Amino acid sequence: QGFLYTAPIREQGNIYKPNNKMMADDLNEKAVHDVHTKEIDLVNRDPKHLNDDVVKIDFEDVIAEPEGTHSFDGIWKASFTTFTVTKYWFYRLLSAILGIPMALIWGIYFAILSFLHIWAVVPCIRSYLIEIQCISRVYSICIHTFCDPLFEATGRIFSNIRAVVRKEI
Repeated sequence: QGFLYTAPIREQGNIYKPNNKMMADDLNEKAVHDVHTKEIDLVNRDPKHLNDDVVKIDFEDVIAEPEGTHSFDGIWKASFTTFTVTKYWFYRLLSAILGIPMALIWGIYFAILSFLHIWAVVPCIRSYLIEIQCISRVYSICIHTFCDPLFEATGRIFSNIRAVVRKEI
């Protein structure tokens, strides 16, 4: 009764414990997934199209017979099948044998690269920019103090020179 104002009542509840069903549904839709446990797409394995121009090699891109030089149809079909199946299964075999070790190597490499970039490269660049800013101010003062009068004097000397070009016939 003696309060000048009343404490605001939050209808939606705490963001961690919503007492509003609509807010609870919104949180479920926007569930945050950890980057290490996110679902991966087993169908579209190149969503950013990194290898569109490099490794999309088909039989027709490697082996082609021009007009007038054709092998037997059976040989051509067998060559196509051999190439396609060999490429498919050899890739799978190499992926099975070397995929995890290569992923480990690339993971370590990019971890080191990220670490060096975050903890060494960017701080060095920032430090350099801070230090060079001080040096650039001193350099600017020196240039304005010593060179500006010299350049102004030189400019005034040459400003009185007049050149006339005449064409005589």
